[in-house]
Amino acid sequence: MPVAAEPIDGATVLVQNGKITAVGADADVEVPDGVPVVDASGSWVLPGFVEAHAHMGVHEEAEGWAGQDTNEMTDPVGARMRALDAINPADMGFADALSGGVTTAVVKPGSGNPIGGQTVALKCWGRTVDEMLMVEPVSVKSALGENPKRVYGDKKTLPSTRQGVAAVIRDALTKAQDYRARRAHAAEENKPFERDTTMEVLVRVLDGELPWCQHTHRLDDIATALRLADEFGYRLVINHGTEGHLIADVLAERDIPVIIGPLLTSRSKVELRNRSLRNPGLLAKAGVRIAITTDHPVVPIHFLVHQATLSVKEGLDPDVALRSITTNPAEILGLDDRVGALKPGLDGDVVIWSGDPLDVMSRALQVFIQGREVYHYDADRGEGVVTDPFRRGAQ
Repeated sequence: MPVAAEPIDGATVLVQNGKITAVGADADVEVPDGVPVVDASGSWVLPGFVEAHAHMGVHEEAEGWAGQDTNEMTDPVGARMRALDAINPADMGFADALSGGVTTAVVKPGSGNPIGGQTVALKCWGRTVDEMLMVEPVSVKSALGENPKRVYGDKKTLPSTRQGVAAVIRDALTKAQDYRARRAHAAEENKPFERDTTMEVLVRVLDGELPWCQHTHRLDDIATALRLADEFGYRLVINHGTEGHLIADVLAERDIPVIIGPLLTSRSKVELRNRSLRNPGLLAKAGVRIAITTDHPVVPIHFLVHQATLSVKEGLDPDVALRSITTNPAEILGLDDRVGALKPGLDGDVVIWSGDPLDVMSRALQVFIQGREVYHYDADRGEGVVTDPFRRGAQ
C-alpha cells in the first residue's frame, strides 16, 4: 500500500542506505546480492504513519510534574521556546507510537499561551532527540480560545478574555513587522543590530517560511484565526478544528488544512461540545485537506489508526482516512520529501501489518525506520518489543 499510488498485490519495497530506492511488483524490482530480505507474504506493507500534533517527550507519561514541560506559562509570547529542548526520548509514548505503526511525529508545545513556541518533526526511535531529529522548526504553535484565557485569567493578567488573546497575538506580530523593517534598514546602512530571538522566529512566520499551527476548537475562534491570517498573511494550519465542519466550505475555498482531533475524548470543556467522529468525513467531503491527530497523550498515540477507522465508520472515505495519517500530514507540514508514502527517494520507514490497518484486529508486526528494524511483535510473548537504541550494533 504505497498510499500515494495504487496498491500492488505481490510487491517488493527496496530500501538502501536508509532510503526507498524501488517499489513495484516482485518481477519488476531487482534485489541486489547481499541485501537482507524480509518475507512479508500474506501481510500488508505500508509507510510509517505520521502524527501531525503530539506532545511525546515534552508531556511524559507516568512522570507527573517532573516530566511536564509542555507549556512555559510565564510568558504569553513564547515564539523563542523550542519543543526540541524539552523532549525526553525515553518517554513511553515513543514505544507506543511504534506499536501503532507511527514512525514520525511532529511534537508541539502546548496550548497554554497565545504563542507557545516552535514545533519539531522527529523519528519515533533513537538515543537522543538530536539523532531522532528530522526538521526543526516545522511551524510555530499558537492558541486561541479557552486555554490561554484560563491560564492568564487565573493570574489576573493579560490575556483573560478572547479579545485579549487575539490582542496579544496581534501585538506580537505587529512588533515583528516593525522589527523586520528595522533589521532591513540596519543591513542597508551596514550598522550593527541587536537581535531578538522571539522576533526572529515571528519574522519567519511573516515571511511564509514557517506555518502558523493555530490551536482552535470553536467556530468563532476559527473565524478569528482566519481574520488574523488575513491581517498578517501567514500560512495558517488549523489544529483541532472541532467546529470546522460548520464552515467547511470556507476552509476548502481558502485551502486551509485542518489537523483534526483528538477524537476519542469526552466533552471535557465547552469548546468540545460538537466533537464528533463524523467531523473528519464532513470536512473531507467539502474538499478540506485533513490530517487526524491523537494530541498524544490526550489520546494514546497508538490509537491514531483507530481514530481513522472509526471516522470511516462515520462516513470518512477509507482512502482519505489512510491519507489523513500518511501523505496529508506530511504535505501539510512540509515533510513529504521525507515521509508519508512508499516511493523512491523517501525515507525507508516501512511497517508490516498483519492485515488491513483500518481493521481494528490488525496489528503492526514489524516497524522499520530508515531501513532499520526498531520494533517487532513477539507472538510467543504476546507483546511488542522495541529495539534498544543503546544496544551494541543498534546504530
